[in-house]
Amino acid sequence: MSKIFVRERRKMEKGEKKPRFRVVGVSGSDVKIYADHIRKTELEVIAKETGAEVIYLPAHGTGNKNGVM
Repeated sequence: MSKIFVRERRKMEKGEKKPRFRVVGVSGSDVKIYADHIRKTELEVIAKETGAEVIYLPAHGTGNKNGVM
């Protein structure tokens, strides 16, 4: 089964009208995604049409590479 790995964007403002997710990778499929950021509804349609599963990765939360604030 194909998998599409995504995470929420880090630099988002409340009420921002930009796509919320970033595609991190795709496994086991011939699908190529050209968008850096993508909406959840777009992800769901792509997954449904290709038979892929969307995997939501956990957000790091701090913005620092070592996790220390």
